[in-house]
Order: sequence, then structure tokens, then C-alpha cells
Amino acid sequence: MQTVPIAPSARTEDAATAAPERYDFGRPAALSREHTRALAGAFDAFARQWAMLLAAKARVRAHIALERVSLETYDEYVATVPPTTTLVLCSDAASDDRAVIEFPLPSALSWIVKMLGGDGSQRPEARALTAIEQALIRSLMDETLGHLRTALGSLLPRELSVGAVQYNAAFAQVVGGQDLVVVARFSMRLADRTETATIALPAATLLERLSDSASAPRATNDPGLVRRHIEQTPVEVTLRLAPRAVRPAEVLDLAVGDVISLAHAAERPLDLAVDEHVVASAAIGSHGARLACVVTSSDLSPALSEESS
Repeated sequence: MQTVPIAPSARTEDAATAAPERYDFGRPAALSREHTRALAGAFDAFARQWAMLLAAKARVRAHIALERVSLETYDEYVATVPPTTTLVLCSDAASDDRAVIEFPLPSALSWIVKMLGGDGSQRPEARALTAIEQALIRSLMDETLGHLRTALGSLLPRELSVGAVQYNAAFAQVVGGQDLVVVARFSMRLADRTETATIALPAATLLERLSDSASAPRATNDPGLVRRHIEQTPVEVTLRLAPRAVRPAEVLDLAVGDVISLAHAAERPLDLAVDEHVVASAAIGSHGARLACVVTSSDLSPALSEESS
């Protein structure tokens, strides 16, 4: 068998590739699969709500899709964000947690033009927002943050509110450079353009709440809760006579004054049914000015009766 010699440069490259990497136990390498799945589902639901909000408020055809969710340091996040962009800072009055909603500055200016009744078809040049424009963007972001809070539920602090608008992520310095943030990246197709938007949330608080919610027993798995929910669900009860089979010709020939004899004996109680299932027998009575029925026997099995009690 003929052997193929390996060049020294190839051996050196393979050795460098196989070299072990230092693992930082203070910073997980990535989100766990369960956390990624939970966050991706929440952010995906938020993306649909955000697109509908932009379509309604900014009068722009919008399609927003989640690209990925990752765990990064703030410095790594800043390196991926354009040097000039729209950074809406959200802060929590009860803690030091701060979040960022980031999207292109020309898109923000285009939304403002649309909200003020303009055409907005031409892409404006990036510039700082005026005080009135910032107020319009903050109002739009208030509703955006509301949709984000609905999608993430208890993972997002209820006191988180929209604050200042910045244009450079490095100067904004929301958290420390080596602090971890959970970053959700979205692709935004606005009319005929495709942009990128991001949301950065403090990782420590978010992952702690995510772990607590994952370790807590799920209410949907509680048999008692399911049973109580079923017991509180309203159902329609029907009091009926015993049915009689007739031919279609008899039904088609019916006229006013015709008498149809029934198979139900006069002394026999009526059937009390839920949907098509007979659950009891009852006799006709009255309750004040209304008709009523008096249950005379129950057709439930003894085991089911004991269970329901």
C-alpha cells in the first residue's frame, strides 16, 4: 500500500487546530440547547408582533424573522454593530439591568417620515434625531418593548422602560465590556430593503430567570389542574324524549295538524343528555315561572360517580 507523505506545514496546521482551548468557567461557551430553544420561540413570536406594529404605525410593509440567539460579551456585540446606528436604551428603575434595541438609523428616519404622513420611499441619510423625532421613536419603542415583554413573559423585568437614544454602541457602554449579554439578531425586510436589527439583554438576570422557570414544575403537567379546568368548562345539557326512526317520505309529507306518535311511554322519565351521552333520567317540573327537571336516576357508573365526588 502506497503512503502519502504529509508536508511539515500541514502537520503544523493540524497541531495548531488540535491544540486545546482554555475554558472560562465564569463564562459559558454558549447557551444551552434548552435555553436557546426557549428564547428562540419567544423572540420568534416577538418578531411577528414587531412586524405588525411597524406595518400599523409606520405604514411600511415589514417582515421580521429571527436569525439566531447567542451569548456574547458586550465588546463582542459592539464589534458586530454598525458604528452609527439607532440604539434605544431600556433601563430598569429597580436594578442596574439595561437592554438595547438596535436598528439602522436610516430605517428610523424613514419610519418617522411615514408616521408624519410622508412618502418615505427614498432612503434618508443617517443623521442625529431631533427632539421631536426622538419622542416619536421612543413612543414606537414603548409599544415594541410591550410586545417584547409579552413574548418573554417573566424573563424580562416588568419595570424595564424606554430611555435615551444613542448612536454608537461603544460610547453607550450599557454594561461592562466583558459582561455577558444575550443577543437576538433579526432580519428586517422593509418594503424592498433588507436590514439587520438586534436586541441585547443582560445575560445574568435573564439566564437566572430562565433556569428558575425551567426547573419549576409545569402547570400544564398537573393532573389536578387539568381536571379542575375540565370541571369548570360549561357544557350544554339536553332533556329529550326517546328518539323514533321515520322514513324521509314521512318527513317530506308533514303538514300542520299531523300527529306523530312517539316510542316514549307516558310514565317513563325523559333522558338528560350531555352532547350525545345520556347521563341521567329526569321528570319535568317547574321552578318559579320557568320549566325545570327533577333528576330521578343517574346513569353514571359507580366508579365515575365516586371519582367526580
